[in-house]
Amino acid sequence: MRNVLSVTSECVPLVKTGGLADVAGALPAAVAAHGWDMRTLLPAYKGLLKKAAAQDVVWKSKELFGGPARVVQGEAGGNVVLLLDAPHLYDRDGGPYGDPVDFPDNPQRFAALSFVAAEIARNGLSDGWRPHVVHAHDWQAGLAPTYLKYGTPTDVATVMTVHNIAFQGVAPAAMLGALDLPLDAFTPDELEYWGQISTLKAGLVHADAITTVSPTYAAELMRPEFGLGLEGVLAARAGDLSGILNGIDTDVWNPETDPEITPYSARSLAGKKKNRTALLAEFGLSPTKGPLAIIVSRLTSQKGMDLIAGAAEEFVANGGALAILGSGDPQIEDDLRLLARNNPGQVGLCIGYDEALSHRMFAGGDIVLVPSRFEPCGLTQLYGLRYGTVPVVAATGGLADSVVNSNVAATQMGVSTGFQFHPIDKGVFAHCLRGVVDAFSRKTDWTRLQKRGMKQDLGWGASSATYAALYERVAK
Repeated sequence: MRNVLSVTSECVPLVKTGGLADVAGALPAAVAAHGWDMRTLLPAYKGLLKKAAAQDVVWKSKELFGGPARVVQGEAGGNVVLLLDAPHLYDRDGGPYGDPVDFPDNPQRFAALSFVAAEIARNGLSDGWRPHVVHAHDWQAGLAPTYLKYGTPTDVATVMTVHNIAFQGVAPAAMLGALDLPLDAFTPDELEYWGQISTLKAGLVHADAITTVSPTYAAELMRPEFGLGLEGVLAARAGDLSGILNGIDTDVWNPETDPEITPYSARSLAGKKKNRTALLAEFGLSPTKGPLAIIVSRLTSQKGMDLIAGAAEEFVANGGALAILGSGDPQIEDDLRLLARNNPGQVGLCIGYDEALSHRMFAGGDIVLVPSRFEPCGLTQLYGLRYGTVPVVAATGGLADSVVNSNVAATQMGVSTGFQFHPIDKGVFAHCLRGVVDAFSRKTDWTRLQKRGMKQDLGWGASSATYAALYERVAK
C-alpha cells in the first residue's frame, strides 16, 4: 500500500455543510481498492474527538498559531481520521466557518490545518505513517502545497482539488507574517491576488497536479465568468488540470434498501408509485396527473433558485406539482412562500434541511430540478438518477457531464437519461419544462427513461481508479 493524506475542512459522517464532505468521506474506501491507504486530516471542531472515539495522539506541538496543538487519530465511517485538536482555533460554537458570520480568524484556523499537513508530510506520524501524496481540498487546505514548497525540501507530491472556485480564501496582505508566509513570495506569480492573499490561488500555483470535480467544470474554469479571477492561473496550468466526476455512496443512496422509503428497483417501480402518493400527502399536495417535481437545494441564485417562481407558474398550470426543501437567500425564500401560497395543493415548501425527508423526496418525485448557473459537479442529479427521479438540469459543469439530454438523437438511440437546458434563464427553463410535461404523458417512454437512469454507474469505481492513477503519476 502507498499512503495519501487527504486534507479537508469537513468530512461525513463527522461534519458537513456541502458536497465536499461527501467526497472526503467517500474517497478513502474508494482508493483503498487501488492500493492507496488514505488518512483524512481535519480540524477537531467541538465534539468531534468524542464522535470519532479519537484517543491516539500521533503528532503534537507546543505552539501552533497561538496555542498548543495535537493530532489525535480516530475512526469515522470505517475510515481513519486525524483530528487536529487545537482548542484555541476550533473548540467553539457555530459551524465550521462561523454561523452566521465567518470567524475573523479563519485565515489562521485553516492555515494551521495546512501547516500541520505539511509537517506530517515531512516528518510522518509517531506511528511511522507518512504520506507519499498530500491531497488538499479547496481553499481551506490550499496552503498545504505552499508550506511544503517553502519549507525543507521533501519528496512528497501534492494534488489540489477545487470543489467550488467561488470560495477563494482571501485574506489581507498584512497577514503574511501571521500566516508564516515569506514576504518575497507576495508576487502575482505566487501568493498575491488583487493586492491580497488567496489560499486557493496558493494551492493552484504550488500543487503538482490540480483537479476539479467534473471535466466540463475544468474547461469552464478557464473562462472569466466561471474562473472568477483565477482563470489566468488555471489556464497557465492547463496541462496539470483535470476533471474527475464525483460519485455517490450507492449503499446510502439505494432505493432497494433505503429505510426511509417503500423499497423499489429498476426491475419494478411499483414501490415508487407508493412513495409518490406518500410525498404528495406529506407536502399537502393534491393528486396530479402531471409530473411531481422536487427541489432539494440551497435556495441561492448560484443554484438558479431565483428562476423557480417564474417558471413554475406555467408548470403547475399544465398539471405539474412542486415540492421544495431548502433554505438560503431571504428574498428567494419569500418568493417561494408566495408561490406556495398562490398555488395551494400544487406547490409545497419546507424551509430548512432534513436528510430523511430528502430521501423520501427522491423516492417520491418524478423529476428533480437543478437549474444551477454553475455547478462544479452536483450530487442532486445523481441521487435523482439513482432513484428514477428524472433530472432536469442546466447544461453546465457536472450536470452536463452526468445527464444525457433527451434530444432527438439521444432519444432515438435510447441513451437519454434526463433533460438539459441552455442558456440559463427563466424563458428557456420554462420551455424545457413544457417538454418535460409532454414527455411525462407518454408513460411507456417515461418508464424507460427512469429505468435507464437507475442503471447508470453512479458509484466511485471509475473515479477512484482515475484518482489512484493520478496519485501514482505525481508520486513518481
